[in-house]
Amino acid sequence: MQLKQDIKLTQGLTMTPQLQQAIRLLQMSRLELTETLQKELLENPVLEDSLEGRDTREGPEMATLEAQIAEDDRRLVDEGQAQKDDIDWERYLENHSLQAPVPTMRGGRDDELPGHENLAGSASGLVEHLCWQLQMGDYAEDELRFASLVIGNLDEAGYLRLDGVPEEEIVPTLAEEAGLDPEDAEEVLKLIQRLDPVGVAARSLRECLLIQAQVYGFDDLVVRTISDHLGDLERRNYPAIARALGVELEEVYDIARTIADFEPRPGRNFLTEEPRYITPDVYVHRVGDEYIVTANDDGMPRLKISGFYRAAMADNPNAREYIQDKLRTAQWLIRSIEQRRKTITRVTECIVEKQRDFFDHGIEHLKPMILRDIAEAVDMHESTISRVTSNKYVHTPRGIFELKFFFNSAIKRGNQEDIASESVKQAIKKIVDEEDPKRPYSDQAIVELLAQRDIHIARRTVAKYRDMLGILSSSKRKKYF
Repeated sequence: MQLKQDIKLTQGLTMTPQLQQAIRLLQMSRLELTETLQKELLENPVLEDSLEGRDTREGPEMATLEAQIAEDDRRLVDEGQAQKDDIDWERYLENHSLQAPVPTMRGGRDDELPGHENLAGSASGLVEHLCWQLQMGDYAEDELRFASLVIGNLDEAGYLRLDGVPEEEIVPTLAEEAGLDPEDAEEVLKLIQRLDPVGVAARSLRECLLIQAQVYGFDDLVVRTISDHLGDLERRNYPAIARALGVELEEVYDIARTIADFEPRPGRNFLTEEPRYITPDVYVHRVGDEYIVTANDDGMPRLKISGFYRAAMADNPNAREYIQDKLRTAQWLIRSIEQRRKTITRVTECIVEKQRDFFDHGIEHLKPMILRDIAEAVDMHESTISRVTSNKYVHTPRGIFELKFFFNSAIKRGNQEDIASESVKQAIKKIVDEEDPKRPYSDQAIVELLAQRDIHIARRTVAKYRDMLGILSSSKRKKYF
């Protein structure tokens, strides 16, 4: 085997910190971007927000200074110590090696939010309310310790939970920690459960409902139904309950109506709800027969280079290198933000063009569309489109939507044009909304109704879409009274 050396010249794209930052900026939501820019304003003295004041030091001397900086930059480029100013954006955005996920700033929320309807809450109001009531009672020190442990382990619904501890072991576990006899602990728990809201600190739904039935003095049939037939009640198997209790079916209906008025989540009214606000990244306005797409710059820091530090660099040669470094960082950031803005606007314009029927006529006319459709139209890679549309929202005459909303799989429609899966979901929702609540449609019946509209899907697909819409099965939707 002969060993030899070859010299090969290849072109490659170096993943510099600046490029990594540009990728992150493109993927960020509007809120994340705003927080990032605020942080940059604090950390980079060369940057300033143009909304907070005008640079009064512009003039010929500033132009001379910037010419000097440009000359220094050219020298650094020749020495191989600086990046090229003009970056091939499409090239690095489409590079498959750059698809690492960006850490989210939303914490442990559901998401999904989504989509955009989720709420975050806290049970602190419930804790304070219960502690205030306990102060009115006469409790021994160990009983108060136990009560504090109980209240401290309530979830947002007001139930007593201990991670990894079986329901029957919760009280003994807390009693041991408080130094209280388990039998006495049970009595203290019963007192807490009868505080306002009644049923708080229950360990199960059955216990919660039983406490309310007993405290409010409902008859034995209600108590027995909760105690022995809660499963049948949840399944709406009213005939089985009637046979077990030896009563008429109408009486079971009355019992079911009574229990339906109970509060299954005692902590609900004390939940502090903070809505998750959505600010659109772009607006779509209708002007005559055209739709105009504009970026939403309201509330965003508008970065510019501080004239003060440019002058300081001219006045103080010792600070020149430091300020030049910060200046290059600032210039790259400003260019990255502007490119992000242009890319989002460009992609949104293409979406509007392809989904024109939706904007003109509504959800029923949403067309099937995948990432590749937009990628080919704007000459970008699918991964770029995915980044651009994630966590970005558009305000349209038909409401606010995440850009990803417009991407749907296709459902065949016989000889007609394919229909978007989202349109099928809305068709299912409309069918259910218009059904007779005493005779709800089964999934198979919905399949047949959709077929009349030339939408042919399987029963399991109807079931899947129904679950995605949060619609119960026909047996659980049925109203008996």
